[in-house]
Amino acid sequence: MIEIRRGHQRGFANHGWLQSFHSFSFADYLDPRRMGWGNLRVINEDRVAPGRGFGSHSHRDMEIISYVLDGALAHQDNLGNHATIVPGDVQRMSAGSGVTHSEFNHSPSDATHFLQIWLLPDQRAIAPSYEQRHFDAASRRGQLRLVASRDGRNASVRLHADADLFAGLFDGDEAAELALDPARKAYVHLISGRLAVNGEVLNAGDAALLSDSGRLRLADGDAAEVLVFDLAP
Repeated sequence: MIEIRRGHQRGFANHGWLQSFHSFSFADYLDPRRMGWGNLRVINEDRVAPGRGFGSHSHRDMEIISYVLDGALAHQDNLGNHATIVPGDVQRMSAGSGVTHSEFNHSPSDATHFLQIWLLPDQRAIAPSYEQRHFDAASRRGQLRLVASRDGRNASVRLHADADLFAGLFDGDEAAELALDPARKAYVHLISGRLAVNGEVLNAGDAALLSDSGRLRLADGDAAEVLVFDLAP
């Protein structure tokens, strides 16, 4: 079964310095029908104004992924990590028993556009940790590149959650297929462009929610950048 959710159906918040689309209920956006999908809890598409950011704040018991689309995002946390996240990077922060961090756009002129993704962890109160890897465009071109996984295979970021995350770039005749376990769930988030997902056409911001499906096929891309999640039910 496949359900298509259009980008304009997402929640939206405009805080002036931050504009954010919410795929699932978050902060002041509450939709009881949209509390997550499998163990995927949050996808926020955020645009942070120049010279602004998220001040120091805390998280617990969540796997948090940052995926920058344009610009750069500076990260600092109480674990001693200082990093800058740029397009092609996948950053994973395991909040576990508790972590405090901040995120900032230091550019004086350009907004930072990124996805903030939360996954429910396998275990509560694990030791907090941090990991960041870069995946160049060539490794994602015309294929689904594993960028995060439970076991860290294929040089992916390791998640403390029962999930795999793939990233891909598709144009023209480029296509990819992914075998799915019908007992699990899958989620496709189209970041940009246009792409056919099991024959259904998605545009930027749209998503496909799959259950009881054994196969995912991506084709007919037009400047498409996509994330695919293989999720615990």
